[in-house]
Amino acid sequence: MTTDTKPEKPTTRLPRRMPGWAKVLTAVVVVLVVMFAGIRLSLLPGLRDFFGTETHDRSGPALLESIQDMSRYDAASGNFQVVVDLEKDAKYLPDAIRGTRTLYVGAGTVDAYVDLGKVGDKDVTVDDDRTSATLRLPHALLGKPALDPDRSYAVSKQRGLFDRLGDLFSDNPSGEQAVQKLAVKHIGEAAKESELIARAETNTTDMLQGLLRSLGFTEVKVTYHT
Repeated sequence: MTTDTKPEKPTTRLPRRMPGWAKVLTAVVVVLVVMFAGIRLSLLPGLRDFFGTETHDRSGPALLESIQDMSRYDAASGNFQVVVDLEKDAKYLPDAIRGTRTLYVGAGTVDAYVDLGKVGDKDVTVDDDRTSATLRLPHALLGKPALDPDRSYAVSKQRGLFDRLGDLFSDNPSGEQAVQKLAVKHIGEAAKESELIARAETNTTDMLQGLLRSLGFTEVKVTYHT
C-alpha cells in the first residue's frame, strides 16, 4: 500500500517593514546632515588648513573706459556709521524653517561739493580798481554715499533651514546686497540732516576769499543761490 505525499510549497517571507521609530530616527539624521552641510568651513578651525586652500588672483588688467573733467570743489566730507537690522519672515512658517535676520554695521562717507562749472560770467563782478569782487555760486550738493568695505561687516546672521539649503545651490550664498543697500540709504539720509552742506559752503567761501586776497583783492563777497 503506497501513500502519495504532496510536495511542500516553498514559503515566501514578506519583507519586514521599517519600524516607526526607525523612520523618525532616519528623518532626524537627514535633517541634521542638511543643517550641518550649510555651515561654512570657516567655522571649523583647522579644516581649511587641512585641505591646503590657496587663493589666486587671476583677474585681467583694468581697462580705462572714459575720462571726465571735474569742475567741482569737494569742500567737506562726512564719516557715518549705521547699524542695519534686517529681518525677513515667511507667512505660516517658523523662523527656524524659513526666514533670515542679519545684523550689519555699515560705515561710509559722503562728500559735499560746489559745482564751480556752473558759475557764469554774470556771476562774477569785479570793480574797476580790482580791489573788490562778488561771486554768486550754486548751493553745495551731496555726493553719493560710498560704503567702506574695510569698516563694514556683518555682526550676526540667522537663517532658517530652507535658506541654508538655498545657500548650498546659490552662486552668492548669504549675500549682503540687501543690508548694504539699506546702509547706503540710511547714510545718505543722515547726510541730508547733517550740517555737511553748510560746512561745504563755508569752506568754499574761505577758500575763494583766501585765493582772491592773495591776488590783491581786499574785499571778497561770496553768495549762494539756487
